Amino acid sequence: MATRIAEKLKADVYFDFHCPFVWNARQWLDMVKEANGGEAPVEITWKPLSLSQINQKVGPDYKVWDEPDDKLPSGVWALRACVAAQQQGQEAFDRFMPLLLKVRHVDRKELNDPDLLTSVAEEAGLDGEKFKKALLDRSSLDEVRRSHEEGVSKVGAFGTPTFLFPNGASAFLKMMKPDTSDEALRAYEALIAIMEGEKYIGEVKRPQPPWPKGVFA
Repeated sequence: MATRIAEKLKADVYFDFHCPFVWNARQWLDMVKEANGGEAPVEITWKPLSLSQINQKVGPDYKVWDEPDDKLPSGVWALRACVAAQQQGQEAFDRFMPLLLKVRHVDRKELNDPDLLTSVAEEAGLDGEKFKKALLDRSSLDEVRRSHEEGVSKVGAFGTPTFLFPNGASAFLKMMKPDTSDEALRAYEALIAIMEGEKYIGEVKRPQPPWPKGVFA
């Protein structure tokens, strides 16, 4: 059985709710926390990074957050929800995030309905009225823009999740969810050692195909 993790780290993680690898990474980190006696070994600040903006084909001057509300992509609405939830505190957001990821990746719902987003917030124990007011305030898009531009300029982020550690090391992580808590802990120790500690490693990538062949039974 894997040993308990003693050292506590901090990291900013740039993310988009629509990304399946964010869903996988969040489940993995929750497994690590549970296997580590209920204590998260890394304190994460989740920061919006819009894949809709990164993947847009309109042109170099296009900014997705300038779209009117009725034309905003689902993923941008979800990042606005991130901003609204974080205004009620980190613990509130930590409850909200996995629920909204589940709505997207398990229930397969679009996230561009303010009523749906508010219902998820209320399910997570947030104040629904405050949440919806913050969600519909267009200043939430300013925070999405600021965080996105920070991630691109500061880290060179091109995908999610992208981790940024206090020592300046950063890494984009693409993974499947481990099957067991021992696998989750073992993966955490191995990945953190590389992502946070070994800056001279630029990329480790499995050929595709066959990955992820062999991951699923």
